[in-house]
Amino acid sequence: MRAAGERRKVGGSALTGLHFLLLFGAMLLSASGNTALQSVMPAIGRQIGIGDFWVALAYTWSAVLWVLLAPLWAELSDRHGRKRLTLVGVGGFILSMLLCGLCLMAGLHRWTSGALTFVLFALFRSIYGAFGSATPSATQAYLAGKTRRSARVAALSALSSSFGLGTIVGPALAPLFILPFVGLPGPLFAFTLIGLAMWLAILRWLPDDQRDPRHGRGAAMSYPSLASMVTGASIRAALAPRNSRRLSWKDPRIRGWILAGVTAGHAQAATLTCLGFFVIDQLGLTPRVAPQSIAIVMMAGAGATLAAQWGLIPRLHLRPRTLILVGATIAAAGLLGTILARDLYGLVLAFGITSLGFGFTRPGFTGGASLAVPLAEQGGVAGVITAANGISYVLAPSLGMALYEVNRHLPFVAGAVLLLALVAVARRRL
Repeated sequence: MRAAGERRKVGGSALTGLHFLLLFGAMLLSASGNTALQSVMPAIGRQIGIGDFWVALAYTWSAVLWVLLAPLWAELSDRHGRKRLTLVGVGGFILSMLLCGLCLMAGLHRWTSGALTFVLFALFRSIYGAFGSATPSATQAYLAGKTRRSARVAALSALSSSFGLGTIVGPALAPLFILPFVGLPGPLFAFTLIGLAMWLAILRWLPDDQRDPRHGRGAAMSYPSLASMVTGASIRAALAPRNSRRLSWKDPRIRGWILAGVTAGHAQAATLTCLGFFVIDQLGLTPRVAPQSIAIVMMAGAGATLAAQWGLIPRLHLRPRTLILVGATIAAAGLLGTILARDLYGLVLAFGITSLGFGFTRPGFTGGASLAVPLAEQGGVAGVITAANGISYVLAPSLGMALYEVNRHLPFVAGAVLLLALVAVARRRL
């Protein structure tokens, strides 16, 4: 009786509830820890005295490594034990958080110079980008290998939803961990401990699948942030046949959709990178109290994106072209409203509107590209979509911060202009 009870099925699969929670927790940890860091880094950089551009560049490097190495981990997850790679991903998260917390604490206490602090931070943060990117593909592959085909889509969708949930959980928890004896780096140490507990739980309770004859498949996912809500591309890649043909973004069937996604993604990544600094400057906050306000604004944005993707889109049944046109227009209006905001309420409202718009555009280009090719090429197009989602983090954050140092309104103006240009082009080309 006890054994039967423990084998509780999830989504009709043979996977137990405990095992699913461990996989879900690993993904949630990755997303929430990263967005928690994003909510405190602007204040830390200001207190240490490092230029805003270099702060943004320091943790953007991690995103670049994620984009480059996530596909490699997805391939390795097909050939090696998925539990082992999940432990690698969570272990990379733990080590990165711990070392980053220590070096930032050293900088805040003036034990190291500001320049050395951020060189070390960029180096230690790269551990997360390099190894933490193994977590999504490994957990997906493990779940796929333990789930019946009829229940696989629902199970993978439930697992991937952890990324969206993490974008709210991270900023919500971050201010709670800014404690007197550790200060602003407190969230990094808190997530180190949470990550260690998760790593030990996976090691202890997740069965080893290295010799399991059932073979799951993993897929790369975009860098976890407010700008990378799951839209189904990685799920389709995980479900696609292994011999699915690779597509190029230049394929005329999908080129317009991919360019639309990259354009909107650049506008979102550039402005999101500047958001924390903008909240500090627009509200005239000190570094010690800034994380609370930044977290509130980020949570509003994440909530609006989830409302669009989980609530509005399934009910409105809009076509992909309409999603892009409407979403880009709403996001542009939100960015212009952000410039005009003079208090926390205004920033929350404006950034919420911005994020609601971006919540439409990403599923728009994803759905448009997917519908443009037959079923046999869904794996190929999913790979192109994932790359398009990630490519925005290569240059856009640095360009956004370069504009910000000229004038703090410029990134938001440029983002709005880019989105309105997308609307004008999309009306004729999509």
